[in-house]
Amino acid sequence: MPAHKDYPQILWMLIEQRDEPAARAFFEKAIGSSGIPDKVTMDKSGANKAGIDTINLHLTLLFILDGVFTQVAVRQIKYLNNMVEQDHRGIKTITKYTLGFKSFQSAEATIAGIELHRMLKKGQMKNTGKTPAWKQFCQLAA
Repeated sequence: MPAHKDYPQILWMLIEQRDEPAARAFFEKAIGSSGIPDKVTMDKSGANKAGIDTINLHLTLLFILDGVFTQVAVRQIKYLNNMVEQDHRGIKTITKYTLGFKSFQSAEATIAGIELHRMLKKGQMKNTGKTPAWKQFCQLAA
């Protein structure tokens, strides 16, 4: 997830466990929707580093088979979490009045809707044109 103000947030994923298989699944989903990045910036999480190392191992095996070398550079920043938390402050403000979620699925659906609305409001969705954020949100919900 980019934490630079000039780059859009590409993808987020709410997971129950934070381990290597979950991180790998996140990166595979991100690569499937956005392509292989040149560089990934992350916090000092060991699970995320292990996930991207597994992706790089798979890319190395593809290089041996196909001859096209591609690796994802990793940049780890200790305090990246502070910038991510600032970005998610709006979501936390909205969800603190929900008194918790009864299931993981309801939390995932609610947070996905809130995040979609925030991305529309920030203009991070492609081909938005001059359509206001509320109208785009209603069109996606229909």
